[in-house]
Amino acid sequence: MSIRPSAYEFFAGGGLAGLGLSAAGIDTVFANDMDAAKARAFVANHPHTPFRQGDVWGLTLDDLPGRPDMAWASSPCQDVSLAGARGGLEAGRSGAFWGFWRLMQGLMAEGRGPRVIVLENVIGLLTSGQGRDFAAVCTAMAEAGYTVGALEMDAAHWLPQSRPRLFVVAIRDSAPRAQGPVAPFHSTRLIAAHARLPEAVKAAWAWWSLPAPPQRNLDLAAVLEPDDAVNWLEDADAILALAGPLHRARIAAAVASGRRCVGAAYRRVRTEDGEKVQRLEIRFDGLAGCLRTPAGGSSRQYVVVCDQGRARVRRLTGREAARLMGVAEDYRLPSSESAALKLMGDAVAVPVVRALAEGLLLPALLDRRAAA
Repeated sequence: MSIRPSAYEFFAGGGLAGLGLSAAGIDTVFANDMDAAKARAFVANHPHTPFRQGDVWGLTLDDLPGRPDMAWASSPCQDVSLAGARGGLEAGRSGAFWGFWRLMQGLMAEGRGPRVIVLENVIGLLTSGQGRDFAAVCTAMAEAGYTVGALEMDAAHWLPQSRPRLFVVAIRDSAPRAQGPVAPFHSTRLIAAHARLPEAVKAAWAWWSLPAPPQRNLDLAAVLEPDDAVNWLEDADAILALAGPLHRARIAAAVASGRRCVGAAYRRVRTEDGEKVQRLEIRFDGLAGCLRTPAGGSSRQYVVVCDQGRARVRRLTGREAARLMGVAEDYRLPSSESAALKLMGDAVAVPVVRALAEGLLLPALLDRRAAA
């Protein structure tokens, strides 16, 4: 029996990246996260995987077992998110990448460097620090002898959630690649970020190739609980009244259609005529908006159902959020709805990881083994 390739999973959260890797044939042999609630969720769902809770800067090479085939890092994104203050990698949380990279450098010095390294982050990494953060990550990988490339992958190709994420992939030796950028994985913003890279990094660059994503066969309604199993909000009219003219028209059209229409909505702060106002923004395209961590009532996603001449409103549940991330029903969520939503909002979608692993990471690892 052949031994499956091994991976370290840093900033692991509840271990969703590991679920995708495992489905593709790659086993997590060590995981780390500093958040206590996420650590509990990881241990509950991956009881046989060695796990170390704590800051990545506190880990040593002695904590890392064996020689991994790959290392995965879903480093904190708050400081490079388009929705955040854009502090960049120099800020505390996203600076954790350098704590991870310190360990990679140590493994390389000991002859244990992984064949494949993946950094998953928000799309904002392409432009944070005026592009310097993305360049710094790619430069570090290229200087370590890796071929570097990046892909933008939106969970909407696999799941009913709009969730674009960036995957910076560093591979030693050969791996599937294209002659140039290929849609949908190499967007115009990624192409622009590549154009700003130092020439030495461009010389080590590869436009990694992935099979075209399949036709998505799920929509938002398919992952929701039955109407009679959830709690509907009594202040629905007040919430819907926050919609601006465009979104109010969408709601009215859905109600008037006579069909059951399911939408997803967020309250967002917008500036209008120099004033900051809360607005409800809704979509009826079969997709949920990108899951966010609930930092207050305004950041938790709503479900809006228009049927029988009326519109009802409720909040998305933690289990529904898990389904939107491609998590199986037997995954053990925290008992608190807020904790469950935070766990999912901070995670990476399972089918996206699986597609990346099956189409690129695993072939690269198996090619290396065949050559050896």
